[in-house]
Amino acid sequence: MPQGGAGASGAGFEVPAGWAGAFAEVPRAAFLPPVIWSHDQERETFARLDARVDPAGWRAAAEGDVPVVTQWDDGAHAGEAPGREATSSASKPSLVAAMLAALDVAPGMRVLEIGTGTGWNAALLAHRLGADLVTTVEIDPAVAEAAERSLARAGPCPRVLVGDGAAGAPEHGPFDRLIVTCGVRRIPPAWLRQLAPGGHALIPWGTPFTLHRDALLRLTARPDGTAEGRFLQLVSFMRLRAQRDGSPPRAAELPFHDIRSDAWPPHGWHPFPFLAGLRLRDASYAVQRHDDGHTQWLYDLAGGGWTAGVRRSGVGPGVWVRQAGPRPLWDEFLDAYRWWRAAGEPGVDRLGMTVAADGRASVWLDEPGRTVWAQPAG
Repeated sequence: MPQGGAGASGAGFEVPAGWAGAFAEVPRAAFLPPVIWSHDQERETFARLDARVDPAGWRAAAEGDVPVVTQWDDGAHAGEAPGREATSSASKPSLVAAMLAALDVAPGMRVLEIGTGTGWNAALLAHRLGADLVTTVEIDPAVAEAAERSLARAGPCPRVLVGDGAAGAPEHGPFDRLIVTCGVRRIPPAWLRQLAPGGHALIPWGTPFTLHRDALLRLTARPDGTAEGRFLQLVSFMRLRAQRDGSPPRAAELPFHDIRSDAWPPHGWHPFPFLAGLRLRDASYAVQRHDDGHTQWLYDLAGGGWTAGVRRSGVGPGVWVRQAGPRPLWDEFLDAYRWWRAAGEPGVDRLGMTVAADGRASVWLDEPGRTVWAQPAG
């Protein structure tokens, strides 16, 4: 994603052109609570840091280029260990900078943010554009209250609304820009209605296949109420609460069989699982790490079975696969892998989306019309 060619920040990332003053005067640390969990995205681990106990460690994470979790389990979490599900966070500064660069704001533009979180992103926008031009929506009242306190300390406070972000903020539109800081499965039609023709929207979008692996979509609104644009890069965001993924069903008694497979599709922070989700309907995917290898899990969301493909280090090139239930998920996964290879192993930047006025979407490869995924009716 283009960064605009400006100087590097203290955290080692490029600050986009026009944003240097905002990043210098609005530090992320000022928006973080005393207790945070620093996220190691490669190892999928979380380290608890308390500013009152370890101020140096807390400061290093707060000022570093790492994402930090600020809330677990919608605020019901207690204790020092991580909760079950991260439900509010502060993105790593390099991603925030990249998204602001892609948002491409200009003086006088009105911006709507969905997902206030800590308030840091809204503060950066308010510093650049003026607080009166920025509206941010947060569904969690406690999170919104904490963000509003931090925003008020930082300077003129943008408009903070408490409510379901899927509804947007119709009474304060239309907006020239929309930036979404949570993942979605379906584009809410209200967002398109509130976006001025020619306006841009940045939205992390994905299928149910990958839980926290979406791709950042940049849409441009058309006068007829539709929108179209391309995907920019892989991202990881918490889901819009109204669109959270449920846990895949795990039937206790399913017949299974073991097979040997020679193919091991790419996993982890790689574009293939995202693209595979465009081919495997009603399925979800997870990776389990071991000291000596990985397991790629596939689940049928309708309860039609599960598959585990296991690859151990130093045990040869093959993969042992256990398939349970009637749905041949590993075969479908390999079909998606062959399709991806035949298409030239595309990254997400070769994909685009067209969205109808009612929110129905289709994803295409390279150009509109080469549809590889279409949203089902209903």
